[in-house]
Amino acid sequence: MKIILIVLGILAALVLLVVVVGWSLPVRHRASRQATYTPPPETVFEAITKFEEFPQWRSKVQRVEMVDRTTGAQSFREIGSDGSILYSVNEALPGQRLITRIADKSLPFGGKWTYELTPADGGGTQLRITEDGEVYNPIYRFMSRFVFSHHATIDAYLTDLGKKFGNPVAITD
Repeated sequence: MKIILIVLGILAALVLLVVVVGWSLPVRHRASRQATYTPPPETVFEAITKFEEFPQWRSKVQRVEMVDRTTGAQSFREIGSDGSILYSVNEALPGQRLITRIADKSLPFGGKWTYELTPADGGGTQLRITEDGEVYNPIYRFMSRFVFSHHATIDAYLTDLGKKFGNPVAITD
């Protein structure tokens, strides 16, 4: 019985430590990565804005539901290993920039993703993704900072996009 109480005490102390550290971390963070692809910016832009085709090339997305297709108010819901997440398109400049925002206020996280496309030296496209994220729950904040990494989703996205185009990518900061 004494061992059980000691184990429970240690577990409670660990949970308390995670919560305290989580509370001490900032709610907002910025993570940015880039990769280069062989197709031109227009082709890459088309791939990243055909949301309903994400399940064909994004490993963590099982399906996408288009919620609103109105230009300027476009929104879609991704359903996959990260759950169900509603996004809205804030800006779309073909071949140049796309900005999406998490539109579901009930999640323990939120923020926006900015996709910047520029012609790469020697042809192709350099795509930089910047996440301006917010993590509201202190336990999830701790986990996203120390366990998952703020760059994990960006890295997976860039890698999956490289597979779609048939070229391995080197991800850089």
